[in-house]
Amino acid sequence: QVQLVESGGGVAQAGGSLRLSCAASGSIISINVMGWYRQAPGKQRELVAAISSSGRTNYEDSVKGRFTISRDNTKNTVSLQMNSLNPEDTAVYYCTAAIRTTAWGLKDYWGQGTQVTVSS
Repeated sequence: QVQLVESGGGVAQAGGSLRLSCAASGSIISINVMGWYRQAPGKQRELVAAISSSGRTNYEDSVKGRFTISRDNTKNTVSLQMNSLNPEDTAVYYCTAAIRTTAWGLKDYWGQGTQVTVSS
C-alpha cells in the first residue's frame, strides 16, 4: 500500500508565497517522476511542475520563474515552493508520483489534494 500525503496549502495574498510538501510512504522500491498538478473550479487538471529521479524539472509556462519543484530521494518527498502568487494560482493542488512496488510494479499514485487560495 502506498500513500501520498500533502501539506502546506492555505491562503495567501497576491504576491505572497506558499510551500507545498508531499511525502510518499509504503512498500516503495523506487520512485520515478514526481510532480504537482492543479485543478481550478470549472477547469481541467493541469500539470504545474514535475521532477525526475535525477532532478530534471519542467514547469507549466505560467509558473516558470515563480515556482520551484524539488525532491528529497532519501525521504521520498517532493516540494513546491510558490512565490509571487496571483489569484489565477487558486486551485486544488495534487501531488503525484510514479512509484514501483513489488505488488503492483510501476504505477501512478495521487495525493488527496490541498487547497491553495490567493486573494487579490
